[in-house]
Amino acid sequence: MKSDNRLYIAAFLALLLVAIFLKSFVVVNAGERGVVMRFGQVQERVLGEGLHPIVPLITSVQKLSVRVQKQQIPGEAASKDLQDVFTDVALNWHIIPDRANTVFQQIGNESEIVQRILNPAVEEVLKAVMARYTAEEIITKRGEVKAGVDESLTTRLANYRIDVDDISLVNVHFSQRFSEAVEAKQIAEQDAKKAEFIALKAQKEAEAEVNRAKGQAEAQRLLRENLTAEILQKQAIEKWNGEFPTVLGGNGALPFINVEPGKTILKK
Repeated sequence: MKSDNRLYIAAFLALLLVAIFLKSFVVVNAGERGVVMRFGQVQERVLGEGLHPIVPLITSVQKLSVRVQKQQIPGEAASKDLQDVFTDVALNWHIIPDRANTVFQQIGNESEIVQRILNPAVEEVLKAVMARYTAEEIITKRGEVKAGVDESLTTRLANYRIDVDDISLVNVHFSQRFSEAVEAKQIAEQDAKKAEFIALKAQKEAEAEVNRAKGQAEAQRLLRENLTAEILQKQAIEKWNGEFPTVLGGNGALPFINVEPGKTILKK
């Protein structure tokens, strides 16, 4: 019986030693950093990827991801001309690896970073940037608006040791009333352009008709000024069908040919 108790005690001690041995090491996976805490106090040392020895019961390690993470945050703001603007901000961000201890100490883990830092920052920056532009400019200068949000958000999050990798403004839209007003304006502009085109076409056609009439009048004037007997005779010859005209005499029809002006040759 005593030997059995000794066996149990030995097994327990062996398991305890194995547990202590395993607790003496921590593995930091790829894309992570380990925040070292001694009796709950955050230390300056940040553990990189790999196997690290620690002192059990005294030292603990909190792991944080330093990979690029994507967060899509809905936002609402007002434009310079007081139109409601709705958009989703797709934010790519990551914790600065060698400042992971400070981030954890001041903010917390990844979910707390999103709730306490990213969401309020995006909302505030979006409102500040959108207020610089009219609703029309937000559409026509979308790249400039995005750059403004990117720059402001990068500066703001740098104070929290968070880097912004990229942002995108997704599904930018306005209130239903404003959208209807924009559509009505576009239709009115299209109708105005169509009416302008029709008026211009009518004007060009009228000008062409006037120019044709002037050309015909000028041609007739030149024809009258240059018309001579020789030209008339030439035109008559060009139109002659090859048959001689006839006149009636006492004994029948007599053909005649007008050879020269003022002379007629009669032929029986």
